[in-house]
Amino acid sequence: MKEIYVIDMMSQVYRAYYAIRGLSKSDGFPTNAIYGFITMLNTLLKKYNPEYLALIKDAQSPTFRHKEYSDYKATRKPMEEDLVKQLPVILEFCDAYNIPVIEVEGFEADDIIAKVADICEKKGIKLYIISSDKDLYQLVSDNVLILDTKYERVYTPKEVEKKFGVAPYQIVDFLALVGDSSDNIPGAPGIGVKTAAKLLSEFNTLENLFENAEKIKKEKIKKSLIENREQILFSKSLVKLNIDIPIEIDFE
Repeated sequence: MKEIYVIDMMSQVYRAYYAIRGLSKSDGFPTNAIYGFITMLNTLLKKYNPEYLALIKDAQSPTFRHKEYSDYKATRKPMEEDLVKQLPVILEFCDAYNIPVIEVEGFEADDIIAKVADICEKKGIKLYIISSDKDLYQLVSDNVLILDTKYERVYTPKEVEKKFGVAPYQIVDFLALVGDSSDNIPGAPGIGVKTAAKLLSEFNTLENLFENAEKIKKEKIKKSLIENREQILFSKSLVKLNIDIPIEIDFE
């Protein structure tokens, strides 16, 4: 079976930036993200020797989610200047390595990765996604796996269930309930990860959960679900990845 590796570029750049601090050239130009990212990439190339590899990058322009929800990611701080300076060097390095960098205006890297995953599923290709972004766990299947290079761990459907307490097909509903502070997605007030996993274990889907909300014994949970139904469903629309992207993927 053909194997393809895609790297969620900014996820790994940020991980490198915050993991290594204080590195710079003699003139003060910061190099910590450059060093960390290139080390990760070289390790990946040496250990897994991927035949097919691409970097997927967020577009600079606002995405369709920003248009639907003006407060999307509004709580995030602007990228630090030390990191902004290093991005062109990282991109130059990737170009020198002849690794394609794919980005599409109006879409996030996660959506592009979802598009690649959809194509791989249809073609029977095994896909390894290198990322620490929890939104991507909704894509995991027998052919689509998350590879955490830091901890050398591969997330299969069973591993996803161990990590979150729900199956990959339930991740979107799970995140719709718990929300996501990093993306400023509200979710259901008062419902945390354990409660969300328990509810989905019992009711399977968000829609079935709403239909049976009156059966929930804990008044606080029942009230949150009933009073915040529209907010939860809107959160679901934000966390669900969009594969309706105007792009053709040429694997060769």
